[in-house]
Amino acid sequence: MINLVMIARNEERCLERCLKSVQGLVDEIILVDTGSTDRTKEIAASYGAKLYEFVWRDDFSAARNYALDQSDADWNLILDADEYLTEGSGADMQSYLQKQDHLGAIMIRNAYEDDHEISYGTNYTTRLLPRGVRYCGRIHEQADSHLPRIRLPWVFDHDGYLQPHKAERNLPLLLEELRENPQDPYYLYHVASTLRESDGRKALPYYELFYQEVPDGANYRVRGVVGYLYTLMECKEFEKALQFIQQEEENLSKYADFEFFCGIFFLKLLLLDTRRYIEYLPRIEASYLHCLEIGEIPEHGGVLGTGSFKAAYNLGAWYEATGDLKKADNYYQLSKNMRNE
Repeated sequence: MINLVMIARNEERCLERCLKSVQGLVDEIILVDTGSTDRTKEIAASYGAKLYEFVWRDDFSAARNYALDQSDADWNLILDADEYLTEGSGADMQSYLQKQDHLGAIMIRNAYEDDHEISYGTNYTTRLLPRGVRYCGRIHEQADSHLPRIRLPWVFDHDGYLQPHKAERNLPLLLEELRENPQDPYYLYHVASTLRESDGRKALPYYELFYQEVPDGANYRVRGVVGYLYTLMECKEFEKALQFIQQEEENLSKYADFEFFCGIFFLKLLLLDTRRYIEYLPRIEASYLHCLEIGEIPEHGGVLGTGSFKAAYNLGAWYEATGDLKKADNYYQLSKNMRNE
């Protein structure tokens, strides 16, 4: 038995889309409302949800754990209202549900605005919990369990980052967590990522502490290091970024996100001072070609397209700029084909 367990407040924009997408996947819907003034509860009731209320106290884990307390299912699927199933079915899950000796991670595709167009970042997030597992952390909460995590064949899209004011809501909670755990690399990473949206200079000290504290095996380390590199570049800290590329190249050269950054960075370096950095000229083409060799690896997460259509497009632009129009046309067409796949 699987229950959908949610917390929500003023989600009439997207709640029905979420609930409709998981019809047939779950046995019951548990929805805890934290203070809605719109049609959220009405929409949930129309899908047969069991409704509860919880007084919000700036703690996502507290609200989620209260919601989990209302469920008696063997498994609990945790979703937010702005997420919805795009790939997968109930039949895909049967072999995963035989034993409760693991946690289930679903792929989330996060839509965000990038240079006036919509891009997608992907990551696996633990969202299918066996009975008894609860959350910890005020925000960007994590399953409080040492059970192994298994990747599930479900993909959910998320459009919440396209909505305004989310960072303003999240930052005070993240900083409160950091006050209590000032060297926690997970919260250092999230504070830095949130600050980067509005002020990269303010984000840099948090990225620096994150880099010092994050363990090599942390599943968010690559995202954090690549975010740190982009922030250094955006703040024109080119020499420091170059130093970090050299430090991390051996560890990260198998990740398309890292190689894609290198392609962008080395071009900016050449434009900054061609004579000084001329030795890095071949790295522009090589980085994007390496992206295509790596391809799209879902387990790596990161920005969708860095191992396919985005890298091919940037190669097309590079060849066009260097006068090789035949190669440019080939890679532009490849990019178009990859995007439409």
